[in-house]
Amino acid sequence: MSPEPLPPVAPDVLADAVEQLSARLRKKLDAAIEGCAERAVRAADGSLDVRFGEDALVTLRPGPSGAVTEAGQAVCTCLLAPRCLHRAAALGAAPIADPEAEAGAEGEAETETGADADPAPEPPEPTADRPAPPRTDSATPAVPAPAPGQPSGNTAPPAAPTPAQVRAATALWEAAAEALSAGVTAGGAVVQAELLRAAHTARLAGLPRAEAAALRVVRGLRAAREHGRGQRLGDLADSFRDLLSGAALLASGAAGAGAAGTARRAYGQGGSLRVYGLCREPVLSATGYGGVATHLVGPDGSRYTISDVRPGGPARARGAGSASVALGGAVLDHAGLARGGLRIVGATVSSDGRLGAGRGVNATPLRGVDWSEEPAAALFAGTVGGAVAAALDAGAREGGAPEAALLGCDVEVVGAAGEYLVARVAGGGPLLRLRPAHPHPELPHAANLRRIAEHPGLVLRVLGRPDLDRAATLRPLAVGPVPGEPYTLRLPEEWLGRADLGYDRLQGSHFPRGAASAGPLAPVDAVPDPLADAPLWRVRRLLETGVAGGRRAAAEAGRGTDAAALLAPLRRAGLGGAAQLAAALTAEADRRPRDAFGRLTDASADGYARAWLASAVHLAAAERSLVAASWS
Repeated sequence: MSPEPLPPVAPDVLADAVEQLSARLRKKLDAAIEGCAERAVRAADGSLDVRFGEDALVTLRPGPSGAVTEAGQAVCTCLLAPRCLHRAAALGAAPIADPEAEAGAEGEAETETGADADPAPEPPEPTADRPAPPRTDSATPAVPAPAPGQPSGNTAPPAAPTPAQVRAATALWEAAAEALSAGVTAGGAVVQAELLRAAHTARLAGLPRAEAAALRVVRGLRAAREHGRGQRLGDLADSFRDLLSGAALLASGAAGAGAAGTARRAYGQGGSLRVYGLCREPVLSATGYGGVATHLVGPDGSRYTISDVRPGGPARARGAGSASVALGGAVLDHAGLARGGLRIVGATVSSDGRLGAGRGVNATPLRGVDWSEEPAAALFAGTVGGAVAAALDAGAREGGAPEAALLGCDVEVVGAAGEYLVARVAGGGPLLRLRPAHPHPELPHAANLRRIAEHPGLVLRVLGRPDLDRAATLRPLAVGPVPGEPYTLRLPEEWLGRADLGYDRLQGSHFPRGAASAGPLAPVDAVPDPLADAPLWRVRRLLETGVAGGRRAAAEAGRGTDAAALLAPLRRAGLGGAAQLAAALTAEADRRPRDAFGRLTDASADGYARAWLASAVHLAAAERSLVAASWS
């Protein structure tokens, strides 16, 4: 009988199970977790059984949400139950449940959500063991960032943390610091359980953003320890940075509005709206969700989205692109809405521009607008450098990973260079790398970009999302012809002047005949990359070494010739601040004061975590400046 996948487990249930173990059993927990998932079998009553020898059988009975959310839903037949190693191991082998996913998938909840109802839950956020995509990277974010001027719902958080929130953030900082000091090699189930307990406390205190950051770290630790193919150590380092910086800000008591975040998306009244389709974007999450987000724009330039995201993965993402739009009786599907429009009466709108489908919402179709018509034309009117700089600044102010809104520009194709397409922004702009928004082979993003690369000199109008972690990189969602240009796309009239790269497939008939008459283009390999050229990668490698091997590995990296190889190139490049912070990090990692009997006199990981965070924040700011410069 083939093994069954274990159901997700609520963080507090797993944390309680680990806490009840004796010190002796905790040392055996990581070894006991190995192989649990392969032994899971489905029982006749729908529960899952995991057998440990002849005398111990753990039974998991998930609740209506499909997750184990109560201690009584996990039982063991051994004499030590419920304080037994078997029960804790079975729970530890299961994936971590998203607290807000317990209410159901986002798409199902949104269809019944109105302004006077509970808001729809967020779908599981892309993470590193996924991501992500991401920062999914992965990972393209499933929730587009709001543009300036978007309507907001009734979601204003308190101006400053409460005493309970400060205590919860302090506990979360301490747990995160210990996990960072342990690193991936020693960050087993016990360390993860402490983080999960602190995350649950943060949730109860009303700190959903901090809780989400902690869950991303736990998932990243698990994926790294399991040598997951989709896990990048850099993603885990970024997750630690977000968690530590957020916890430190909240624990200080000086955090401003928005630092706590909002647990669930609230929808407020938006009145009567007219919205016009821009494009469709497939949504994929490593936590098993798939669907589509259709991007819309209002007459005043405000951005909106209508999403259909449910469990299902790539197949769900493909099919959702042509599924009906569940909004106020509208007869359009997502393909039609991306090239059409809606007049909505009684609209409900979230703070990030998502349109809800609550009771009392009515929608009728409108004629769509071409990208050359207002209000869509305004997306292509600004400079790319200014738009990217604004997105990076917004991410820095929020204290987390920056997330870019859609960016439009006209480009001239140069050609293919490895895994990406090189294009130059029209009007003497910078060279850009165009990478697939979703590299999954079941989606046509990569195939469409390869076909475009076969036509050097082709002039395109591109709408996509800038990758703010890479120099001059754009991930296109849709392309169209540039009016008045002879060597540009020839799309069918029914496509209304654009092709959604995640759903439409470009054919030979969509391209002009012959070759471009323009002059010689820049060499394909002449794409500057200030991030790769700067020695800042040495700092990132030091930070990732600390994440992988813990405090001891970071200390080793600062000894002898390794220290010279790390610091000298930074100082020669004029990066004195980065060199100073890196030296302070390695010195703090190596500081282990002991008494006359060899016992540690200061076993706290607080100082090491602060030194690591200072270097990580400085690195993020430096990389952000280089990314912004690459777009100018």
